[in-house]
Amino acid sequence: MTEVIVTTDLATKIDHTILKPDVTLKEIEKLCVEAKDNSFFAVCVPPVYVGDAKKFLGKSKVKIATVVGFPLGYGNTLIKVEETKKAIEDGANEIDMVMNISALKNHQYKVVLDDIQSVVVTAHFHKAIVKVIVETCLLSDEEIVKACELCVQAEADFVKTSTGFSKEGATVEAVKLIRSTLPKKIKVKASGGIRTKSFALQLIEAGADRIGTSSGIQMINE
Repeated sequence: MTEVIVTTDLATKIDHTILKPDVTLKEIEKLCVEAKDNSFFAVCVPPVYVGDAKKFLGKSKVKIATVVGFPLGYGNTLIKVEETKKAIEDGANEIDMVMNISALKNHQYKVVLDDIQSVVVTAHFHKAIVKVIVETCLLSDEEIVKACELCVQAEADFVKTSTGFSKEGATVEAVKLIRSTLPKKIKVKASGGIRTKSFALQLIEAGADRIGTSSGIQMINE
C-alpha cells in the first residue's frame, strides 16, 4: 500500500533538472513543457535560464529552482548573495546553494554558517526557499551531521545530498543519516544519479521529500 501511494505522488516530489554545461534554450523549453504536462513540483535550471523558464512555464504551478555557488561551493559569500538576488529577481522560487565544503573540512564552522545564513536571509526576505547542497560523497558521517547542524542553525529549508557533479550522488544511507539528524521542519532533497523509479522510491522511503533528477520522464513512464 505504501508503495502505491508513494508512486502516485512521485511526480509531485520531482525537481525536473537540467544543469549540464552545454544545455540549450530548446532543451530548457522542453524541460518546462514536460514539467507542466507531468505536474512535477519544479524545474531546476542554470541561473542564466531562470527568466526563460518563467516565460515557458507561464501561469503553471511548477516552481523554478536554480543553483548558487555551483558546483564547488567555495565562492565568495558576497557573490553567492548577489547570485541569489539576481535569480529571485529573474523568477526563481527556490535556491539550491552549495555549502562551502572546503571550509567545513577545515573546521571553519563560522565561515560555513555565515555563508549559508547570508543566502538564507536574502532568499527568505524575498519569500524564496533555500536548499543547501552538502555533497555527501565528499564528507564523513560526522561531517554530514555537522553540516546538517549548521543548516539548522542557519534556518535553511532543505538539506540536499549532491550536485550530481562529484564522484557520487545520492545514497539511501546518506538520506537516512540526514533525515535522522534534522528536525522535521527541515526537509531533505536527494539528487545525483537518480535514474529509476525504484531508486527514487527507496530514497523517499529513507526520508527524502524531494527528488532532483534529469530522468523524471523515464521514472513516470516506468
